[in-house]
This record gives sequence, structure tokens and C-alpha cells, in this order.
Amino acid sequence: MRILMVGDVVGRPGRYFFMEQTPELKAAKNIDVVIVNGENAAHGKGLTPAVFDELTRGGADVVTSGNHIWDNGTVLQIIDSEPFLIRPANYPPDTPGKGFCILPVGQKNIGVVNLSGRTFMPPMDCPFRLMEKMLTFLQKQCDVILVDFHAEATSEKLAFANHFDGHLTAVVGTHTHVQTADEKILPNGTAYITDLGMVGAENSVLGMKIEPVIKRFITGRPSKFEVAEGTCIYCAALIDIDDKTNRPKHIERIHLKSGR
Repeated sequence: MRILMVGDVVGRPGRYFFMEQTPELKAAKNIDVVIVNGENAAHGKGLTPAVFDELTRGGADVVTSGNHIWDNGTVLQIIDSEPFLIRPANYPPDTPGKGFCILPVGQKNIGVVNLSGRTFMPPMDCPFRLMEKMLTFLQKQCDVILVDFHAEATSEKLAFANHFDGHLTAVVGTHTHVQTADEKILPNGTAYITDLGMVGAENSVLGMKIEPVIKRFITGRPSKFEVAEGTCIYCAALIDIDDKTNRPKHIERIHLKSGR
């Protein structure tokens, strides 16, 4: 089995590049499952029903998210009803939506978990302790368990992945929008990358127009951010799973650019 995990999609440029490239990637690399982070897919912040539909029509099987999932209120129209749209599981228990899903693929069940880090992030329940509680159930129900760990600190992502090395099939980081070059199989068999990166405008600050971001840093005052246009990048990781053992054999970093 081949699983593609795609970084944060940013705004319309990112959505369109995702929709353009994903079907080609699936065909060229015989990909079975596509998981994408969509929390910034609507105008750079949040997710709407229409944008969710675009991502699924573009090839997404599961859409994960993060702390920006609530930035467009219309997501509440679908977050309880869409089985393959998830938000971080370590929000309080009465939060709308769900923190994991189980995707049937052939004879296999693919568990996908979304968690948020706590370092430099909004207050959340402990992702380590929550994952420990979820493990027994997921291991009974799923052949493969994948985690989108939406976090700022590289140390927190590395610590989480190593803590669950051998218990989870893959742990991939999202949130920073900058792809890291540390893809690997950890010593006990978990596939890992600190951050998948993003799908969005290359000449930008994390997918947004550059000047307003610079203005905020220089003045310390609010500045309206707008989604950048132009040449786009598509950042992801392709994970090969052994069909007999359900363990990852290889992880490959994907970095594409429009116009090439």
C-alpha cells in the first residue's frame, strides 16, 4: 500500500495546485490513499463545505486540520457529518467534530488521528496521554495508524514520534508550512517527518503575501494577511507500507513546483 500525506493547503492557489497534481501523482506512483491537511484551504484560514468538496474531488480521502479549523464558521455545517474530516483529538471532549477516523481500503482499515501540540500553541489536553489512551482501541480496529501531529516545536514532534515508535505506522508533522528534510524510518519502525510543508504560493511567507507579514513584524501592529499568488509548491510525503506486515518500508519526501 502507498499512502500520500500532503502538507497544509493554503488558499485558492494551493487548492487548485492540489487538485491539478494529486490525480497525476496517484496515477504515476500507484498511490492508494491521500490524506491532506485542509485547515488553511479557505482563503488561507479555515475550511468551508465548498472547499472541503474541492479537496475531496481533487483526490483527498481524508482531510485533517489544526488550530485554524474554526476560523471559518461554516465548517460547523459539516464537521459532525463528514466521516473523513477530522480536527485535533485533544480539544475538550464536547468540541464539535472528531479527532480520528477509520478509512476502509480494500481488506485493510486505515486509522487516521489528528493531534495538536501544546508548545507555542493554544491550550490543549496532553497529546501524549491521549494517544496512549486511544492506542488499544485503534490497534484492535486498524491495520495501519497514521498521525497528523499539528505542532510548532520540532522537539515536541520528535519526542512524540519517538515515544510511539513501533506503535504507530507513521507520524507526520504539519503547521509550520516549511518542509523538513528529515524523513526517516525510526528505530522501531515508525515512518516520520517533522513537517510535511505546504501546498501554496512559493514566493510568500507561509503562503501569504510577503509585505503585510513584514509590516506586522516591523511595526508590531495588526496587518491584514492575504493569500499569495504565483508559482506554487506541493509538499508531501509518500509512505510505502508492507502489505504482509503493515509496517512502513520507505518514506519519500515529495516537493513539486508549478511550471515544471
